[in-house]
Amino acid sequence: MARTTTQIRSLARSHTRSALNALVGVMRSTSATPAARVSAANAILDRGWGKAPQAIENADGALELVHRIERIIVEPEEIDGEDA
Repeated sequence: MARTTTQIRSLARSHTRSALNALVGVMRSTSATPAARVSAANAILDRGWGKAPQAIENADGALELVHRIERIIVEPEEIDGEDA
């Protein structure tokens, strides 16, 4: 029988302590590669403090596109003077 998303999430969460201990072990291991140690450290920080905010680039009109989508959702009748 297929497991539901909630069951899978619950099962994964039950291994949180072991997973975190594994990440700490890799981070502290002098035999692990520097890349593995940094990756483990980042994973630990992300889980403890959340991911760092990502900047939105204002290149090629990306912000205008987001603004236009918002206008379509909020006020569809006011797009370019046309009725939706």
